[in-house]
Amino acid sequence: MTRYVDEDLSGAEFRECDLTGARLIGVVMQDAVIDGLVTNLEVNGVEVTGYVEAELDRRHPVRVLIRSEDPADLREAARQLRAGWTATIGRIRRTPGIERRSVNDEWSAAQTLRHLVFVHDSWFRRCCLGSTEPFTPMGIGPDVEPYRDAHGIDRSLVPELDEIVRVRDAQAAALEDWLAEVTAAQLAAPAPVPDDDVWPPYARGRSVRQCLGTVLNETFEHHGFCVRDLDLIEAQDAG
Repeated sequence: MTRYVDEDLSGAEFRECDLTGARLIGVVMQDAVIDGLVTNLEVNGVEVTGYVEAELDRRHPVRVLIRSEDPADLREAARQLRAGWTATIGRIRRTPGIERRSVNDEWSAAQTLRHLVFVHDSWFRRCCLGSTEPFTPMGIGPDVEPYRDAHGIDRSLVPELDEIVRVRDAQAAALEDWLAEVTAAQLAAPAPVPDDDVWPPYARGRSVRQCLGTVLNETFEHHGFCVRDLDLIEAQDAG
C-alpha cells in the first residue's frame, strides 16, 4: 500500500480509483466530497454507510423500488425513472445547447443519454433477453479495448438531442412492455447472456434480476449526475 505522510493533498481529485481498504489517519477533511460505491465506511469510529443509505432512500424513494424483488415495484420504478428523465429533458430543451456542455470533466447531458442507450443494449437487451444484435451505433460504452468501438458502436457520431431522445423513449417503452409481463420466476432465472466476447463480460452467472438492477441503477444514478451538472452550469451562467 502506498503511504502518504505529512503530504498536502488539498484539492486532489481521485477519479475512477479503487480505494478499498484505504486508511486515512489523523487527516483534516473540510469541504470534501465522496461520490461512488461506498460500503463499510467508518468515520471516527462510526460506521456511517447505513446512515447515508437511509438518507438517500428518504430523498429518493425510487431506490427502494429498484431494490425490490416484486415485479410490480420494478414496474413502478421504471415508470418513475422515465418520468424523471422526461422532466429533465424538458428542462434541457429550455436552454438549447446546454446538452453539449459539461463541467468538471464529466459527461454532458447528451453523452449521458447516449451512455444509457448503451446500458439498455448491453445489460437489458443482451443480458435479460439474450439478444446478439449489434448495439445502437450512437451508444457510449466503456473506454477500454476491445469494447470501446465494438459490436456496432460508432464514436464518430454526434447525434442531435431529438434523435437521442427518440431512441431512449423506444428503449424505455420496450423495458416497460417487458416488465408488464415478466414474473418473479423469470427474474430469478440465470441471465441468458450470449456466449461471445461482447460487453459486459462479467455478466455471466448473474440472474436476470441482477442484470435488470444494473439497468435501473444506471438510469437512476446518471439522472442524478445529469441534474447535478445542469445545476452547476445554470449557476455559472447566472453568476
